[in-house]
Amino acid sequence: MAKTLYAEFTVKPGSEERVAEMMRELTEHVRREPGNEHFLAYTRESNPREYFVFEVYRDDDAFREHITAEYGATFNAELAGHIEEDGSILTWLQPVE
Repeated sequence: MAKTLYAEFTVKPGSEERVAEMMRELTEHVRREPGNEHFLAYTRESNPREYFVFEVYRDDDAFREHITAEYGATFNAELAGHIEEDGSILTWLQPVE
């Protein structure tokens, strides 16, 4: 079964350009993962410091591969200094059937 989540965070003022660059780099890496089905990053139109990321992985194994990738750990370590929250807020999703 697919593993689907929604991540959100708010960028601190002054970090907008760096986080946008980081997200572009991360998106390229994640989309190359064999188990990644969707990785879509957005900002709120009325507040571009608010990020929303929709992610879908083929299954639990694919998600485990994703969270153990070195580039992801590097991204999260740097992101922590650029966002208002302690980390990305994750919401796990299930399809409505």
